[in-house]
Amino acid sequence: MATALRSKSFQLNLLMSIGGIFLLFAICFSVYQYNREKDYKIDILHSRLQMYNYEMMQSLGEKGMLNDSLFRDYTLTHCIDRMRVTVIDIKGRVLQDNDYENIDSLSNHLQRAEVQQALRSGSGYDIKRTSQSTHETYFYSATRMGNLVIRSAVPYSAELTESLKADNTYIYFAIVLTLLLGIALYLNTRRISRHIGYLREFAIKAEQGDQLDHELERRLPDDELGEISHTIITLYWKLRNSEEDKVRIKRQLTQNAAHELKTPAASIHGYLESILDNPEMPQDKRQHFLERCYAQSERMNKLLLDMALLTKLDEIPSRQMADSEKLIDVVPIINNVLEDTALQLSEKGIECVVKMPSRVIISSPLNDPEASIYSIFRNLVDNAIAYATGATQIKISFSDDEFVFSDNGAGVATEHLPHLFERFYRVDKGRSRKLGGTGLGLAIVKNAVSVHGGTVTALHTPGGGLTIRFTL
Repeated sequence: MATALRSKSFQLNLLMSIGGIFLLFAICFSVYQYNREKDYKIDILHSRLQMYNYEMMQSLGEKGMLNDSLFRDYTLTHCIDRMRVTVIDIKGRVLQDNDYENIDSLSNHLQRAEVQQALRSGSGYDIKRTSQSTHETYFYSATRMGNLVIRSAVPYSAELTESLKADNTYIYFAIVLTLLLGIALYLNTRRISRHIGYLREFAIKAEQGDQLDHELERRLPDDELGEISHTIITLYWKLRNSEEDKVRIKRQLTQNAAHELKTPAASIHGYLESILDNPEMPQDKRQHFLERCYAQSERMNKLLLDMALLTKLDEIPSRQMADSEKLIDVVPIINNVLEDTALQLSEKGIECVVKMPSRVIISSPLNDPEASIYSIFRNLVDNAIAYATGATQIKISFSDDEFVFSDNGAGVATEHLPHLFERFYRVDKGRSRKLGGTGLGLAIVKNAVSVHGGTVTALHTPGGGLTIRFTL
């Protein structure tokens, strides 16, 4: 109910704001158009009277204009019905008037608006002014010709008043257009408000942890607003699924860790129990049991260290990112790994071939990138030593921005390749435990590569063996 009220309030505010602006625009446009139409018709009448004034001056000339008989004859034959024509000098004195014989009694016309305009700019007019002499209301149009001002005037009859009226057709058109646009605006604001209401409802349910209504997504429109809403909902589901995946992975890690730790813990417990229950046990057997306890404790220690490293890699994006990326040379780190594993490689009879440039510079987002990159190559070498059965050679190379680590051992079956980087995944579970593996080495490789924005894949080595390709 509250969501619906807020949605209607949003729609009303949006409609009032946009509609108000449009209505104000329509009113201003109508007023402007009305005045423009009125001025246009006045300009037409003024132009017609100006033409009459010019024609009269061209026909009579200045002397003819001052000749009483010529002036009256012309105005009688060429005058519009009831039109008054007056000739005024530049000092405002009336020299001729076809509608008034006693011109000497007429007052000075210098202050008349149309005369002032004509003296300044050559022509002028005045609208709806009552004559002091005839007491009729006229439309005046004055034209300056040298030292004379010719003024023609037509009385405001019903016909003239009607002809000067602005055409109101556009007002009806504006009203109809306003109504149509108002309806369109209402429908659009209602649609926008409705879908914003859907998003609000979705957000409230998501925040409160309620059962989410999947109908929300199906009700979205097939337009830009629908695309934005769909993107928001999709991002929410991705984030939610991501959080659920993290919880699932952590739960799985805990379960797997408990399972992996249970075996060495049980073995240690059994050996120690046997030693304590048999104080007369021969010394060589006691020594054997103690050595087995030490081996199992080493396995537990390595498992815990690997789990700690994985947890650290998981937390790196949120707490160990550097303010700016650091440049680091990978070649010395690879050399350190090979020095640290030289004895194990020699015991296994594995030769290491390195085909690298003298320097391979990468940019790392970490504050301490050396340890993370060391863990990548160390776990790859350890994995080859432990599981590359029959391998006599490993190769480390770099080209086209890609690192390649390969061995010529027995390799793994194709169905195992997509799962090699999963935590605690083992190709041969029994054999892996006997070799002391934790099942986390390649998972550490994948996480460390991901932290550096890279990708890692596993594939078969041509001729036999396993190849790991990755970028940093």
